[in-house]
Amino acid sequence: MSTLQTINNVSVLMCEAEGEVIAGEREALDFIGDAGYQGAEWVVIPAERFDDAFFRLSTRVAGEIIQKFVQYRVGIIVLGDISRHTEASSALRDFVRECNRGTQTWFLADDAELRERLAGAEA
Repeated sequence: MSTLQTINNVSVLMCEAEGEVIAGEREALDFIGDAGYQGAEWVVIPAERFDDAFFRLSTRVAGEIIQKFVQYRVGIIVLGDISRHTEASSALRDFVRECNRGTQTWFLADDAELRERLAGAEA
C-alpha cells in the first residue's frame, strides 16, 4: 500500500513498511507505474522492504532497480537505518555517499532527514 503526500511542495509516493519484498526490476516497475499514475516525483520505500541482495552491490540488484527509476525519471528514496549493511561493505558506503550527492537517489535515515532533503530539492 502506498499513499501520495506533498512534503515541502514535492509530490511523494510513501510506501508502507509492510508489503511485498522488493527483489528486482518487476517490483520497481510497479512502484514507478504507481508514481506515474498518481503524479509523484519521488517514491519513498522503507529500507526493510528491500531484499538483502539489494544491499550487496555484487548482486547488481540495487543497480537494476535504481536504473529503472532513473530511466523513468522518478526519484527513489530508501528510508531507514541501513547501517548494518554499510558497516559490512565499504563499497556500499561509498555508493550511498555518491547517491546522496545526487538528485535522483537518496538513502535517508528518517522522516526528519527526508523533509530536510525535500526542502532543499524544491529550492
